[in-house]
Amino acid sequence: MPINIIEPQEWVNKSLDGAQLVLDVRSPAEFQHAHIPGATNVPLFSDEERAIIGTLYKQTSRESAIKEGLDFFGPKMRNMVETVESLLSNPEHPLRKEVFVHCWRGGMRSMAVAWLLDMYGFKVTVLQGGYKGFRNWVLHQFKKEYPFTIVGGNTGTGKTRILYSLQKMGYTMIDLEALAHHKGSAFGNIGMPPQPSQEMFENKLASALFQCRNSDVIWVEDESQRIGDVNIPNDLWQCVIKKNICFIQLPFDLRLDNIVREYGNLERERLVNAVIRIRKRLGGLETQNTINHLIDDNITEAFRILLRYYDKFYEKSLSRKENVTSQLKLIESAINDPDENAVKIITFWQSIMLNSNK
Repeated sequence: MPINIIEPQEWVNKSLDGAQLVLDVRSPAEFQHAHIPGATNVPLFSDEERAIIGTLYKQTSRESAIKEGLDFFGPKMRNMVETVESLLSNPEHPLRKEVFVHCWRGGMRSMAVAWLLDMYGFKVTVLQGGYKGFRNWVLHQFKKEYPFTIVGGNTGTGKTRILYSLQKMGYTMIDLEALAHHKGSAFGNIGMPPQPSQEMFENKLASALFQCRNSDVIWVEDESQRIGDVNIPNDLWQCVIKKNICFIQLPFDLRLDNIVREYGNLERERLVNAVIRIRKRLGGLETQNTINHLIDDNITEAFRILLRYYDKFYEKSLSRKENVTSQLKLIESAINDPDENAVKIITFWQSIMLNSNK
């Protein structure tokens, strides 16, 4: 059975729907840093073996490196075949029949594994250019124009919950905070998994954009370009900041209730440490008052101070955006219900679309 070799765009068309088993045969460290979303790491070489082979290749010869690689590969062949068999028989993925394989550049590692799996009888496809080719595809996605519309609102409005209400209504959305494993504020990493590397965040974001490619509108939450330790790529950011912001105006007390519910049960020490990180902007007196309230378990008063701070911070960030007056579409609401606020947003958005088509 011939080994199929395909370009990155065709690979993405076929592999990102989850119907294929995608094997990343790079070393564990390479995979850990960043990988194609949905891929499984079945390394041809360990990190140590890869280092040995690389040294031989540079200091001795290509042939010496290949011979050493064969010594490492030989004892692993049976286990690799059985691993792939097990992965293909996983009842959670009954439609997986084809094996997609890639390494860093689509060179010897992926072709060696593809040869083995093909010889055993699997249907095998190799990514031309390897992971490097995929990364070129990723970076190209950020240069495109997308039909974003932004859900805005001060801290505590429940913008993320509104996004998921829009999704339930059948609209397309991308949860940037979920991709970044961070909620955007000084408290945004508390209770969240470790953030991905910048490269992995970009891989996940490009894949999410690709899956939205046929959508008339893509809803995203109003974010800063920086989300924790990762950044929205600048080319994509320039597209985002030109779009309309459907800004839900929810009363302060309702927003405070939301914040207390979301963060009130988190570990006090971590909350205090987060407050200390913003003390220069919050001010010495307000920092101390907030910490005292947290120590006294007066969560509502602590977050009352913080919410006022974030309201001022958000207003400043909005004012720095170009054309914000024409982009900002204010929607008043006295209802602390994401489903109803999503309906308000869609009703308003549809009126904008109707008027723009006249």
